[in-house]
Amino acid sequence: MNHIARSSLIIAFFFGIDKILGFVRQLIVARQFQLSYELDVFNAANNIPDLLSALISGGALGIALIPVLSEYLQTRARKDAWALFSQIINLAFLVTAGLSLIIVFLAPWLMEHVIAPGFPPEQKLQAVKLMRLDLIAILIFSLSGLIMAGLQANQHFLLPALAPALYNIGQIFGASILAPQQGYQLGPITLPAMGMGIEGLVYGVIIGAILHLLIQIPGLIKYEFKWRPGINFKDAGVRQVLNLLGPRVLTMFFIQLFFIVRDNLASRLGEGSVTALNLGWFIMQVPETLLGTAFAIALLPTISEMFARGEMDRFKTSINSAVRTMIALTIPTAMILAVVIKPLVKLAFDYDDAGTDMIVLATRIYLAGLAGHALLEIASRTFYAQKNAKIPLIAAAINALMYIVLAVTLMKVLGFAGIATANSISFTMEALLLLYLLNRKYPGVLKVRKTLLRVVIGGGLAGIISFLILRLPYNSFYLSLAGIAAGALICIPFIMPEIRLLLSLGGVERSLNAN
Repeated sequence: MNHIARSSLIIAFFFGIDKILGFVRQLIVARQFQLSYELDVFNAANNIPDLLSALISGGALGIALIPVLSEYLQTRARKDAWALFSQIINLAFLVTAGLSLIIVFLAPWLMEHVIAPGFPPEQKLQAVKLMRLDLIAILIFSLSGLIMAGLQANQHFLLPALAPALYNIGQIFGASILAPQQGYQLGPITLPAMGMGIEGLVYGVIIGAILHLLIQIPGLIKYEFKWRPGINFKDAGVRQVLNLLGPRVLTMFFIQLFFIVRDNLASRLGEGSVTALNLGWFIMQVPETLLGTAFAIALLPTISEMFARGEMDRFKTSINSAVRTMIALTIPTAMILAVVIKPLVKLAFDYDDAGTDMIVLATRIYLAGLAGHALLEIASRTFYAQKNAKIPLIAAAINALMYIVLAVTLMKVLGFAGIATANSISFTMEALLLLYLLNRKYPGVLKVRKTLLRVVIGGGLAGIISFLILRLPYNSFYLSLAGIAAGALICIPFIMPEIRLLLSLGGVERSLNAN
């Protein structure tokens, strides 16, 4: 766990830089386009390209590849692992290119019937154009996303953690230089403007994808990667990856279905609904990425190696440590942020009161599911470490069905807030289901009662203190920062056992006994 802790901190640090840059990008975009149909169009146009990226080059193939590459690196020479990697990356690029061509032709139908049927006709036409442009970036990600997985399997996390920040820099260039109709004022500097409008955002995405790829090339050189042409479907390693990939692709489809259903339903609720839900999701994803994703990325190669070596006691206690750590970090974070978020949103996006209230409401509802999302990162990767992709697939299918039913039902009562509520409920239930199944196979994984009790008490006290600070008659922005700091200080003594567990050298071995 000491190694995992160090890797998690490295990843979280650079993910933090990425999130800061992401906020800069969001602020520039929000202040230029406001809660408008134009920005709704940009967000909706990304859905199908993002789905393709997640299925091929991103989460699906990357997660399927890491356990097999980790086993190769443990039991064979590195050149054998890279030979397998070459075949998988060749396959990913060819499949992505073929599917991109199909989407180019189907884009009008997809926009009309699947993504945003509630948009006016002119917005649908613009969204189709943006979707087709976005596919260029996805082709690049078919290489770059897998390179991340290859480097992580080699226990190299620095360059993959830097890549998202470079991606955001490209998008900032698009938002601040390419998109504006007039020069953008950045402090004392007036940036030039290319006047490309909303299309400039997509060209920024393409530039960001190129930077995302280039920053990782030195890692391939360091680990002596040599590209080989060809794909041998009879190769045992390729078959292993594909056997994991099939269920993982369907799992990622069900996950990405959330975004498609969300924007489909929100497009029927009037201007700004799609963007408000996107921004609320983006804000919640900041702590989720820094805590849940960073930790899970660092965890997967290590527990994959433990499982491959048959070290089942260490495997079990590592998972218990991860679950306890996520509970201790995410629940107080959600409570504190839910209290202090409004002044921060108001200052950041400078929307009117109605727009601010929409974003704040969506954010608070998503934060209610923060712990569930973070625990799902841990639980799903635990199954993939065992090369078991079927259980996460079944859980994701149940989640998708639950989400659709809840979103359609709650939207009629709560409007766009019902869509966000459905997300928090369904993803939390999926995480609990996977953890329950893990605990049946490895008793003790869910031994978290003491942790949960301390965290709820500490998080509750932290939220109350933050709320009281926010009531003081001073600048609300500074009070929000003070509320975060005070809440964290109040909470730390309650979660100190989990902090020690994460950072100490012998944390894994003590995990089950400590709880």
